[in-house]
Amino acid sequence: MQDPQGIYEVDHDAVARTLGTADEGGLAAAPVLVHAVRGFVDAGATGELAAEHLLGSFTPTRLVTFDVDQLVDYRSRRPPMTFDADRWAGYDAPVLALDHLADDEGTGFLLLHGTEPDLQWERAAAAVRRIVDELGVSLTVGLHGIPMAVPHTRPLTLTVHGTREGLVDEQTTYFGRVQVPGSWEALLEYRLGETEHDAMGFAVHVPHYLGQSRYAPAAVLALQQLEKATGLALDTGALDEAAGQARVEVAELVAENEEVASVVHQLEEQYDAFARSVGRQNLLAEDSSLPTAEELGAEFERFLAERGDD
Repeated sequence: MQDPQGIYEVDHDAVARTLGTADEGGLAAAPVLVHAVRGFVDAGATGELAAEHLLGSFTPTRLVTFDVDQLVDYRSRRPPMTFDADRWAGYDAPVLALDHLADDEGTGFLLLHGTEPDLQWERAAAAVRRIVDELGVSLTVGLHGIPMAVPHTRPLTLTVHGTREGLVDEQTTYFGRVQVPGSWEALLEYRLGETEHDAMGFAVHVPHYLGQSRYAPAAVLALQQLEKATGLALDTGALDEAAGQARVEVAELVAENEEVASVVHQLEEQYDAFARSVGRQNLLAEDSSLPTAEELGAEFERFLAERGDD
């Protein structure tokens, strides 16, 4: 593996302004590092919405910038460009960066956000481990969503995971031992655990038929869990409003489509059966008659297209 330091640049002046320096008595008390990157695993854009809320609510100061030209596969994930009449007018360049923010009570924390690396996963994870050491990070927390066969009409649930016993509160277990496609954020937590850094994550269970949409209720739950775990004050008022609107819109769509309403009813029965027997180790559908996420998502898309023609 190449030297991890070759893929990121630290603004040492910004670090000194926000976290202090050794000459001034050391860095500020062990900040929390939150990571929420756009990538393969983020149903409902849970982490993306959470990061947008944090960046929009608190003034960010850029501390670390990654060289995404070494990390992004542009042909598999093409950044958007703007063409205006007779010329190229803009380029939405990918970014992976670490910012410092201060919450409503003035407590500083770090946010790693932007584009998930496509390439050099181990090198990028090692880079973050080095940054964690350099900045004296006390805890690293990941936020994202995963698609589940659950209805939007029931309280959202989540899976909590951590790198050691006692780091996370006792939670209902929805999975046994499973093997899933990896993500860079999952690898980051795994590698941090191997080097005895405290790291944890919140995976919100997003209704699988809403997995491709921006589902604000999931982001609200993720941020609420982050507050409980860290003591940060992350006023979610603006996001609460978006979450309420999302619930209303989904309810209206379901009410107007009998096929979708029928499927949601089946998911409600399954969810309620699970709630009555929490000891089960799997929240996934056991009834093969339930449609797949792709089938139900396609039905939603067809219905939305029909509404748009009216």
